Amino acid sequence: MGATADSLDEAERLMSRRAWREAHALCLRALEGGPAGRPLFLLGVIAAEHGNLAKAAELFAEAARLEPGVARHHAHLGRCLIAFNRQDEARAAADRALALDPADALTLDTIGVVYSRSGLHERALPLFERAAELEPANASFQQNLGTARQFAGDFTGAEQALRAAVSLQPDLYRVWWALAQMSALRPEDEAETKLEQLFPADPDADPDRALHVGHALARLAEDAGDPPAALAWLARAKAARLGEVAYDPARDADLLAAAAATVGPAAAGAPDAAPIFVVGLPRTGTTLVDRILSSHPDVVSVGERTDFALILKRLAGTPSPLVLDEATLAAAAGGGVDLAQAGRRYLQAVAPLAGAARSLDKMPLNVVYAGLILRALPNARVICLRRHPVDAALSNYRQLFATRFPYYDYALDLQNTARYVCRFEALAGHWAASLPADRYLNFRYEDLVADQEGQTRRLLAHCGLTWDPACLAFHENAAPVATASAVQVRSPIHAGSVGRWKRYGEGLAPMLAVFREAGTHL
Repeated sequence: MGATADSLDEAERLMSRRAWREAHALCLRALEGGPAGRPLFLLGVIAAEHGNLAKAAELFAEAARLEPGVARHHAHLGRCLIAFNRQDEARAAADRALALDPADALTLDTIGVVYSRSGLHERALPLFERAAELEPANASFQQNLGTARQFAGDFTGAEQALRAAVSLQPDLYRVWWALAQMSALRPEDEAETKLEQLFPADPDADPDRALHVGHALARLAEDAGDPPAALAWLARAKAARLGEVAYDPARDADLLAAAAATVGPAAAGAPDAAPIFVVGLPRTGTTLVDRILSSHPDVVSVGERTDFALILKRLAGTPSPLVLDEATLAAAAGGGVDLAQAGRRYLQAVAPLAGAARSLDKMPLNVVYAGLILRALPNARVICLRRHPVDAALSNYRQLFATRFPYYDYALDLQNTARYVCRFEALAGHWAASLPADRYLNFRYEDLVADQEGQTRRLLAHCGLTWDPACLAFHENAAPVATASAVQVRSPIHAGSVGRWKRYGEGLAPMLAVFREAGTHL
């Protein structure tokens, strides 16, 4: 037994040096006498490091079965399950790990990641705090802590942790980007020089680094009052990724056309609960409306959920590897999916987060599912944010979306962004003409800025909620915000973003040409 333990200790030392092949051999040798939790767990870590998450989850699950009293087995299993959007199972695994009272920083941080990625940010923050206390010299732990503090509205603490991360590991380009988005970089940081040095000499070889560093430099240029320089950096940042994805605007045109065809009668026996969905283009006020409504005592925001999309995909059983595709929409619209069952499954998925309150789901992309949502959940309320089309397009172009999420690839190019906004506007108009007016509402960001109380009352009335003055003080809402608007929604409403596009001059000419060709009134 001692020899095996020693060899596994050595395997862990080898793994810390990324000597995967040698560590793998030691783990296999340890299994020659039969299955055991520790070597299986270590093999799971190796599999996860090499991108084989399915195998890693299988190994972690078996390790947890053989040695259920080891917290890290459950924690790492939960992290794998999150990657497969099996959030209920992931949370359960994290709960089991936490109940075992882990004392090591990595396990605490891993549990925190599971909670954070499943929307339980209040549970995640103290775990990240504890991990960083135990290992303050771990840059990754400081990065996770900084992000969690930002979600919680502790911007001073977030900056402190993020700065600690880059002081420990100066090439953490995602952390530099996060600091830039918070406008937390100062002249003495010499951030522009450092970021220019971090920008890859060959962006095609490292498009992710180019995206983050270029977006950070664009934000510095904006803060310095130089929009043309910001646009130039954005173009450089996005070029390599645009070439990598080979974006086809026709794909999105076909997808939104398939979405428009999903209007139909409510499913027989559909649930009678009344969840709220805030949808639209990203960066157009969806988080602001979420904060206003979730400041009401009868509403709880469950964040940006993919549950409805995943449930439809699983029930449709369509072969495409994409969750959202034309075949799935067609199957759901044409009777190939039990929509009442989809509604029940959705309510079951959000119940642990909402409790007895009404749930509010603010996934912007749910705009594609608006017709199906109101068929599966006929008492749901859908609020679709609209914004001046050029401001909406610019905000999307300025945003760095999850880099491996294909549904936002349009935002890698000025003209493609404008084309997508035109198609979105057409879909939103179609929904307004086709869906019940007491269930679907087109809502303009500029109207809210101009008349906060009147438009807040309109939102509450649409959702069947009584008036509550807390909805006007949404910026005092202490609940976490895990979106790009985390900083902005901690402040009162202002008009600073209205008409932003006019500051960018001739740099937006390609975008404006698309809108004019489409006949969009500017």
